[in-house]
Amino acid sequence: MLEPGFWDNQDESQQVMQSISGIKERLDSIRALENIYEDLTVLLTLGEEEDDAQTAQELAGELRNLDRLVEQSELRFLLNGQYDANNAIISLHAGAGGTEAQDWVQMLLRMYTRWAEEKGYTCEMADLLPGDEAGVKSATMIVSGRNAYGYLVSEKGVHRLVRISPFDASGRRHTSFASVDVLPEVEEETTVQINPGDLKVDTFRSSGAGGQHINKTDSAVRITHLPTGIVVVCQGERSQISNRNTALKLLRAKLADLELKKKEEEQAALRGEKTEIAWGSQIRSYVFQPYTMVKDHRTGVEIGNVNAVMDGRIDEFIASYLKDRAKRKLS
Repeated sequence: MLEPGFWDNQDESQQVMQSISGIKERLDSIRALENIYEDLTVLLTLGEEEDDAQTAQELAGELRNLDRLVEQSELRFLLNGQYDANNAIISLHAGAGGTEAQDWVQMLLRMYTRWAEEKGYTCEMADLLPGDEAGVKSATMIVSGRNAYGYLVSEKGVHRLVRISPFDASGRRHTSFASVDVLPEVEEETTVQINPGDLKVDTFRSSGAGGQHINKTDSAVRITHLPTGIVVVCQGERSQISNRNTALKLLRAKLADLELKKKEEEQAALRGEKTEIAWGSQIRSYVFQPYTMVKDHRTGVEIGNVNAVMDGRIDEFIASYLKDRAKRKLS
């Protein structure tokens, strides 16, 4: 950083600063664990010398806390992908099933929002298309905070719901599906370059909520990337300029994800593996009736408290996915 000309290129210097920040965060985490370990060693010695039951009880509680902190630290070290530290763009779409599937999308949207808030992340709705009667047909939300993409990429795929439908007067059990896509937010122009000549930009009136103004002006923006055919839509803001900027952010994320998929397919071809398409694969089932259980089909993790999961308690699924991904990379 002290070298002459370091700050001349703002994009490169910003990337270096972000890298330094990530390394510093990991070092601080290790030092904090070391300090806790040293304190517990002293406490253990004190408890043995005095044969104090209260000290032993306190030590047991602190050891459980240390175990939890070590688990969190291990997960952070597994987030070593190119975009793992970035913000996340999460998109949800209702499958076949009409109102039932649209209600399922709204439930999942609430689940991810609750999870993000618990982590101290911020959520910004970029696009939301309400259901015809209830629920949400599709939604795109930006989750901002360090490692948001690294954690949420585990949610990419199809989520299956089994329950007695509140929209069925006969009280029959229904199965609904919703697809979830997760992309990294990419701000750096040096990472993904977009030629303005490759873009087709359309504006139209927003169909979402937001009062009279948002529906009376052509504030919504649709951008088509002609070389790839990728289409992004943003209508979450009242300003056309704000929606255009957010739409470009979504497009940049989709182009970055496209490059990641190409690299993964090339690596899989070199290893002789058959590449599985993640989009459209059923990754998790949420069963409300006749019993309650949430099961991740990739890792086998099962949780019986479905209400807690729907309140955003999905860390166990995320942790298992990251560990399994790390094992597969090593093998």
